[in-house]
Amino acid sequence: MAPSIKQLKYLCAVAEHKHFTKAADACFVTQSTLSAAIAELESQLDIKVFERNKKAVLITPLGEKLLKQARVILGDVEDFVALAKVHAQPLSGDLRLGVIPTIGPFLLPPMLGGLRREFPQLKLFLKEEMSAQLERQLQQGRLDLVILALPYPLPDMETVTLFEDEFLLCLPPGHEFEKLKQVQQQQLRGESLLLLEEGHCLRDHALEACQLRSTAMDVVYQGNSLHTLVQMVANGLGMTLLPAMSVAADVLGDTHLSIKHFSSDNVNRQIGMAWRKTDPRREEYLLLADYIKRHVSH
Repeated sequence: MAPSIKQLKYLCAVAEHKHFTKAADACFVTQSTLSAAIAELESQLDIKVFERNKKAVLITPLGEKLLKQARVILGDVEDFVALAKVHAQPLSGDLRLGVIPTIGPFLLPPMLGGLRREFPQLKLFLKEEMSAQLERQLQQGRLDLVILALPYPLPDMETVTLFEDEFLLCLPPGHEFEKLKQVQQQQLRGESLLLLEEGHCLRDHALEACQLRSTAMDVVYQGNSLHTLVQMVANGLGMTLLPAMSVAADVLGDTHLSIKHFSSDNVNRQIGMAWRKTDPRREEYLLLADYIKRHVSH
């Protein structure tokens, strides 16, 4: 007997949450229902997908291989459903869009009103997560599209670049760099730098764009949001790197902090959109990409 789509969804949920109760909550079923479905799947295949103990849920090596295939299958199922909808009006119906936290709050709010006017039949569902979670959810069909910073490994996905987002240097009050018109990347070496914590791709992209390594910096604080970093700069704890889109969206608030451009013109990150190569709505996604490009260029 072949595994059901529901069993594969439960399998992916347990692997993602590493916890049966949390996975059940995410799937809107009881823990006993989910556990029974997983046990039935393991019995059907005569294997063990998960190792269970009192402290953690671990996935077996064979389970990892099956998980990878399960995500592909779930993505294909979503594409199967989407194929039946491609005859409808472009950019109409449900669209599940994932976006990373260092883009979503600054790009989307000013854009959504115009998007609704131009595509009134579109029903957009937004999910904000870090890049790794977005990639997994896109792969298994829980998201249709993602907007994130490139480069990022996205196997079996098609990507399109939307625009470049410049990195700006945000200085604490009274810093000597305030006298400069522009800053060179090498001037940051040895300075106290405030960064987002590990897992945020903005951290790696910013250091790479500035030709820096964490070991060359005095990383004094790791925050979980750009707004937090700005407040730390305002309190004199160091400087930070901010994407230009966040500054344009007033991430500085009433801090009156000094912002400096870099002398090099390639201190930036690429903002892109990605979707599964098998998704039949490619032309619709390109239409949305064109809308975003037009919005940003205004």
